[in-house]
Amino acid sequence: MWWVWSFLPALLVLSELSAVMVQTAPCQTCRKLTDSFIQGLERTANKNFGGGNTAWEEEKLAKYARSETRLLEIVEAACEKTDFECNKLLEQIEDQVETWWFHRQEEAPDLFEWLCIEQLRLCCPPGHFGPDCKECPSGPGGICGGLGRCEGEGTRLGDGDCVCDPGYSGNLCQSCADGYYREKSSNNSAGACAACFHSCRKCSGPQDYKCLDCKPGWILHDNKCVDVDECGTELARCPTNTYCHNTDGSYDCRGCDQACVGCMGSGPARCKKCARGYRLKGAKCLDIDECSVHAIACPGLNEACINEEGSFHCECADGFIRRDSICVENKPTTDPDKGLFDDMTDDEVQVLQQMFFGVVICALATLAAKGDMVFTAIFIGGVAAMAGYWLTEKGDYMLDGFLKGR
Repeated sequence: MWWVWSFLPALLVLSELSAVMVQTAPCQTCRKLTDSFIQGLERTANKNFGGGNTAWEEEKLAKYARSETRLLEIVEAACEKTDFECNKLLEQIEDQVETWWFHRQEEAPDLFEWLCIEQLRLCCPPGHFGPDCKECPSGPGGICGGLGRCEGEGTRLGDGDCVCDPGYSGNLCQSCADGYYREKSSNNSAGACAACFHSCRKCSGPQDYKCLDCKPGWILHDNKCVDVDECGTELARCPTNTYCHNTDGSYDCRGCDQACVGCMGSGPARCKKCARGYRLKGAKCLDIDECSVHAIACPGLNEACINEEGSFHCECADGFIRRDSICVENKPTTDPDKGLFDDMTDDEVQVLQQMFFGVVICALATLAAKGDMVFTAIFIGGVAAMAGYWLTEKGDYMLDGFLKGR
C-alpha cells in the first residue's frame, strides 16, 4: 500500500483545486449529494463482491466494505440522471470523495461536515452563516429567541439577521409587531403575540374598541379606528376620466361610463360632461341616434346607416356588396363547374337533339345531290331512321310538345 501514500499529497492538491472550482455550487446541492451517498452506504452495508469465492476475493481484492467496487456502486446511484446540478457537482469533486473513502472515513465519519463545510466551504455548521460562518444572533429560547430564523443559517450566504415569525419583530424577535398585542400569561412569563382588530396598528386586546393607534386610512375615535373617506377630502388622487370609490382603510379609482367626459360616480347620470355621440337628456347622457337625426348620415349610394353606442357606421344595403369603397349589386357569379345544358329540361334536350339530327341530314342531302354515292347511301339511311323515329309514339309526343312550345 506504500504507493497509495506516495500519491496522497497529489490527491490533496487536486482536492484543493476542485474546492476552488465549486465555490458557487449551492449548499443544498452538496447536502443532497452527501445524504444520498450515506443512503448508498446503508443500502450496500450487507453486500459483498457477489462472486463464486467471496473469501478469496476479499483476501486478494481487500474487504468489500472499503473497496472501489462498493464506492462505484454508491457513486453511480448518488444523483438522479435528470438532476443537472448534482451530477455537475459530483463530477467536480470525485477526487475529494475518493480521498474521504480511502483515507478519511475513520477520522471524519460525517461526510457532510468534512466535504461540504471543511473541504468545499459551501455550507456552515448549524447556527452559523456567511462566508466566515459567523454565529447567528441568539437569545432566550435559542436562535432569534426561538421565534424566527437566522438569514443564511447553515450556508455561506445571508446577513444573519433574524427573520421573525408572523406577529413578532425586533433584533431577536422579542417584541410584538404592528397589529399584534402581548397576551397575558398565567405564570407571569411573556405571553404570545396575538392579532389586533384589523384596523388597529397597536392595541390592548382583540376587540375593535381596544385600539391604541390606527393603520393608515383609519382615524382613532373613542378607542375605535374609523375609516377615513378619502373621496370626501383632498387625499384622493384619481386620473382623468375616473372617479374615487371609498374602501375600508383606502380608496380606488374607477373608470367613468363611456357616455362621460369626467364624472362624479358610476353610470351615465354622474357625468360632468357628455362624451361625443351622447347628449344630456334629463339627468343622463344618452346615445344620439345619428341615423334618425341626420337626414343623410350615409351619403354613399346604396348604403344603410347602422346606429351604435356613441356613434354609427355605414354598410351596404341588403343585396349589395362593397367593392372599391362603392356598394354594387351582388350579382350571382357563374358556376365554373356547371354544364351548358344543366338548366334545360329533358324535353328541351330531346328537341335540341332532333334539330341537330336534322342539320346533319340536310348536310348529307347536299352532298348526295352532287352525285357522291357514299353520301347518297348515308343520306337515305338517315332519312329512313328519322322517319322510323317520328312514327313512334315518342316521336309523336316530342312533336306535340315542340308544337306547343314546351
